[in-house]
This record gives sequence, C-alpha cells and structure tokens, in this order.
Amino acid sequence: MQTFLITLVFFLAVIFAMALGYIFKRREIKGSCGGIAALGMEKVCDCDTPCAKRRKMLEQQANQS
Repeated sequence: MQTFLITLVFFLAVIFAMALGYIFKRREIKGSCGGIAALGMEKVCDCDTPCAKRRKMLEQQANQS
C-alpha cells in the first residue's frame, strides 16, 4: 500500500508540474512529430474521395489562398 501511495503522489506531482508549465507559458499542447502531414499525406483513410467535412475544409483553404 505504501508503494501505491508513493507512486500516486509522484504522478500527481508530475501532472501538477505540467499544469503549471501550461498555465505560465500559455502554449498549446501539440505533438512532437507532426503527424501524417509530416509524411506528405493529406488524409488518413484510403478513400478515393474525402468526406464532406474534409471537402468543406479543403474548399475553405483554397478560397483563402
């Protein structure tokens, strides 16, 4: 039981430290590798045509540029 409590306190301390870092730096939480965009892929699925939500987003991006 003592090991469990020590582990719990440790994890809570780490989570608290990460929360303080987020609060003070005000940076968005993001991935480190860039996801599939870093691989040059536009979508995750193997579909020939993107879904309606994706088509709408692509049209908005095309209209902005």
